[in-house]
Amino acid sequence: MSEFIHEGWLSAARRCPSPNYNDRPSGEAVSLLVIHNISLPPGEFGTGCVEDFFCNRLDVQRHPYFEQIRELRVSSHLFIDRQGQLMQFVPLQGRAWHAGASEFRGRSECNDFSLGIELEGCDDVSYTPEQYQRLAEVTGLLLSSYPELTLDRIVGHSDIAPGRKTDPGPAFDWTHFRTLLAERL
Repeated sequence: MSEFIHEGWLSAARRCPSPNYNDRPSGEAVSLLVIHNISLPPGEFGTGCVEDFFCNRLDVQRHPYFEQIRELRVSSHLFIDRQGQLMQFVPLQGRAWHAGASEFRGRSECNDFSLGIELEGCDDVSYTPEQYQRLAEVTGLLLSSYPELTLDRIVGHSDIAPGRKTDPGPAFDWTHFRTLLAERL
């Protein structure tokens, strides 16, 4: 793989800097990867609205749903669209605002120690082969770059915020993803 990380940015990612992040607590290492899904408006793909949302420039007049999320300030480190294109919003050393109220193995505030990857999608629509390939590539790079990030510390948003979040949803094929990832390790 020719991808690399330089100063917290993936070489293969299109940079779209978001203001919605801050510093991790001092000495906090990346030790969790959270997989999410997002589509804006819900169930619609390829609109460019996710980028606008994470960068606080979403035109709330564009769709009625956007009024509901007008005040939210969120981001993710990475976003993989339906074609497998990769965008990065927050440098990897930054604390992206993706997990919200969350807990993993007794630790709350998962944003403090996690990386977030958003897949363009929704819970009940199959993800594309291109998304799985890109996710496996990126995850392999992250695993090799962060020693405390291990295979058993890759979770869905629903795993760290049960009852509040359902993504990446039943349409996400964890077995297929883990098989692709194993081929890269």
